[in-house]
This record gives sequence, C-alpha cells and structure tokens, in this order.
Amino acid sequence: MIEVISGIAEAFGLSAAAGLNAYLPLLIVGLVARYTGLVQLNEPWGVLTNGWVLAVLALLLLIEMTVDKIPGVDTLNDMLQTAGRPLAGAILFAAGSGIAGELHPVPAFIVGLLVAGGIHAGKTAARPFVTAATAGMGNWLVSLLEDLLALTIVIIAILVPLLILLLVILVLLFVVANRIYWDSPA
Repeated sequence: MIEVISGIAEAFGLSAAAGLNAYLPLLIVGLVARYTGLVQLNEPWGVLTNGWVLAVLALLLLIEMTVDKIPGVDTLNDMLQTAGRPLAGAILFAAGSGIAGELHPVPAFIVGLLVAGGIHAGKTAARPFVTAATAGMGNWLVSLLEDLLALTIVIIAILVPLLILLLVILVLLFVVANRIYWDSPA
C-alpha cells in the first residue's frame, strides 16, 4: 500500500515540476532510471533512458533555460510550452505512477496533464506581471528560481515522495485557511 501511495506522490511531484520546466524532470527521470534503480518506468516510457532521447532532452533543456531568461521571449516560450509542459507532466505521471500496477495509464495521463497544465497556467499568468513590475529586469531571477524549484521538486519526488504528499496537503490547508480568513466578516 505504501508503494502505491509513494508512486502516486512521486508522479504528482514530477508532473508539477514539468509544469515549471518541461525538460528538466524528463531528463532527470531518464538519467536516474538509466543509471540507478531509484526510478522504474512503465512501458513504453522506458524510451526516456535511450541515449539519443537523453541528448535531445538535454539540448531542449538548454534552449528552454536560455530563452526563459529573456524578457518578452520568455512569454513567447510560455505560449509555445502550453502544449509541451502539460504533455511532459502527463508522460511523467503515466511513466511512473503504475509502479505497483494500481493505476490505468489513461487516467494517469489525464491527471498528469491537469497537474502540469495547472502549474504552467499559473506560471504563464504570472510572468507578464513580473515583466511589467521589474521592467524585465527580474525575469532571469524568477526563471532561475523556477528552475531551482523544479529541480528541488524532482529530487524530493524521487528520493522522498511522501514529502510531496505532505507538501500538497500543507498547500491545500493554507489555501483553505486563507480563503476562510478573507471570506469571514471583519
């Protein structure tokens, strides 16, 4: 039972990270699955461990991390990634969530799309405000923080997946408490 919960928590974390950066979690998962036993990929997603696929993911990551730091270009990149990030999240959720064979790949794919798509939508909506508020000077820093957050989430999801579940619960409690506080009469 704990393996199923851990697998689902890992899948949620990896999908969320893909909503911030499509290629970073795909590359890390591919490398970790290829060189360690920490990640087992369901078929047909084992292709992520192929050397050519890893090389292409590394190139795409380099491109994304570069263009995402340039004001204006980052907004264009976010628009282009509207399909890429949710798809990466769907692949990551479907690739690993069935470790214990408990999840059918279709719902897993859909959940991954929704998780990564939701994170991506929030990022895409916030970026123009960052550009306007900082005259573009803060974009590189926000992008770097997003990359570091995505990396941290991937590492936690792989090494301590139940911590992802705890973080999700804490965020939900914060949102509910915040909603109750602001909706209550003064």
